[in-house]
Amino acid sequence: MKFNIAVLPGDGIGPEVIEQSIEIIMAVGEKYGHKFILTEAKLGGCAIDAYGEPLPSETLELCKNSDAVLLGAVGGYKWDTLPGNKRPEAGLLGIRAGLGLFANLRPAVIYNSLKDASPLRSDIVKDGIDIMVVRELTGGMYFGDRGRKQTNDMGQAAYDTEMYSEFEVERIVRLAFETAMKRKKLLTSVDKANVLESSRLWREVVLKVSADYPEVTLNHMYVDNAAMQLIRNPMQFDVMVTTNMFGDILSDEASMITGSIGMLPSASLGKGTLGLYEPIHGSAPDIAGQDKANPIATILSVAMMMKYSFGLDQIASDIESAVCKVLDKGYRTGDIASPGSNVIGTKMMGCLIKNELLAL
Repeated sequence: MKFNIAVLPGDGIGPEVIEQSIEIIMAVGEKYGHKFILTEAKLGGCAIDAYGEPLPSETLELCKNSDAVLLGAVGGYKWDTLPGNKRPEAGLLGIRAGLGLFANLRPAVIYNSLKDASPLRSDIVKDGIDIMVVRELTGGMYFGDRGRKQTNDMGQAAYDTEMYSEFEVERIVRLAFETAMKRKKLLTSVDKANVLESSRLWREVVLKVSADYPEVTLNHMYVDNAAMQLIRNPMQFDVMVTTNMFGDILSDEASMITGSIGMLPSASLGKGTLGLYEPIHGSAPDIAGQDKANPIATILSVAMMMKYSFGLDQIASDIESAVCKVLDKGYRTGDIASPGSNVIGTKMMGCLIKNELLAL
């Protein structure tokens, strides 16, 4: 089979982790006989430097005409003083909206060989954690009406509006139920329905959709309690679904209880099979170019690409197995290192995972 992949290395450590992920993609092609056509484009700070805008029209057009998009990371200190709509992150929001990617799937997994890296006690982690956070991606406060105005006696004021339609809520919630059906059939919907009208609508729609999935056990949880419960008893969660802003916060919290944000991938999906795949970590400009970045999150994002966009479930499983084999042998990048582990760099980690994949 032949697949077209748009590659957006981005900023900071993005190009380094993307380089190792491309090695994995090429290994997949070699081992399984698939053909991958990779076309690179700019997004984020590098696009600002080259074109004066974070999301050039050429980049968006390339992505629309591809089967999947692989992204490294965007942002950095260099562009922090730019206006909000001109910063690298605006390019990320723009490409999600431009491609109609309304759902972000973020798995938070503690691998058995990395249980000691979790900041949680062993009696809480137990045999490991496997949570899927399903975050609405193109609505809510991040895309709502915003602005500033002058008050009579309190100086300048700013506002950001949280608004969701029934359509927006139903499509993300239905995807979450479908995801739960393929896992443990347990879904937790996170909102703030005791305070926010938008959350009350959210909960109403969740309850309506739940009637179509009687096999799934549905729980509702306020976002502040969910944040506490993720630390207190993460084992109670399997699939979590929530709004854009709440999901942004909770998925980062879930990732950190696994021990390293450098380990976790994500998939941003829409109505069809086109998806955007990226590690959840940032651009880490402080270690860029030093062969210190952990490429595993981006490599696991490739595994998600194989599964969700290409329908190659076994290949996705093989990539995950290759990662586990390398970790089980004690190899670590600096962010996940522990006493006695063999600390290696970005390139070596990618090479070892590629070799394990080819050996399967």
